[in-house]
Amino acid sequence: MLSTRSLFNEIYRNDQAYQLFCSIAAGGEDQGGWENERITALTRDPVLAPKVARHGADERKHGRIFTRLLNKRGLPKVPVPDEADYCMLLERQGIGLSHERLNSDLPLTEREIITYLVHSRVTEQRAAEQMRQLVKVFGDHPELGRAMRMISADEDDHLAYCHEELLRLASEGHGPYIRHALETSARGEIRTHRDVGLAVTSRMAGILRWPRWKLAVVTLGVHALYLYDRAFGWRRMVTLRMPEHRNALGTPAPPHAGHEVP
Repeated sequence: MLSTRSLFNEIYRNDQAYQLFCSIAAGGEDQGGWENERITALTRDPVLAPKVARHGADERKHGRIFTRLLNKRGLPKVPVPDEADYCMLLERQGIGLSHERLNSDLPLTEREIITYLVHSRVTEQRAAEQMRQLVKVFGDHPELGRAMRMISADEDDHLAYCHEELLRLASEGHGPYIRHALETSARGEIRTHRDVGLAVTSRMAGILRWPRWKLAVVTLGVHALYLYDRAFGWRRMVTLRMPEHRNALGTPAPPHAGHEVP
């Protein structure tokens, strides 16, 4: 039976497929960590800056976790294919703040802070959903379970933080710009997620030597999710609700974050 669980298990059992999967995950988390570190340095808001720093520390932690999972199998990280580089492809569409802007020394404006939070709100929605999937598949796995549960909990906190901060800014009069930015970012993310999904599917098909029918079925699933998101699913990425977990990133990152999972 072809299911999400069977596909993830197939990737886990194959060293080359697992190596690519964890390398892509680690690369994305490290990129997110760097972006949040730069935003922290350019943010003059004394309340927001520590939360952004905590977000960045969590992302770095996740990158180390995926790298250690590879190390436990004796596998090095491999370069992320350009067509599967989610962060780079989003930037090329003008979603979020560019590397050029983050490498400058000018403090971020309020609108740029909103742009960052909107980008995070949309991408963390996807990340939280994907990690819940991985928890369903690997939550009780002796090697992967603890790591997947930890990362999933962090992603839920990141999403809660974005909701709360954007609602605060909306209450200060930025609601129209936030709504426009959310809708624009969601449309771009949906396209990018489809493109990355197709690229990864093609790579995995080659590594795992899928028959043509299997590649066709998985590809059809990627397109079906894209069509659903474009027609209906985008709404979950643009709504804002006050989270049950308030001030989710209000505490500093613990020392040596990332060493919780052996």
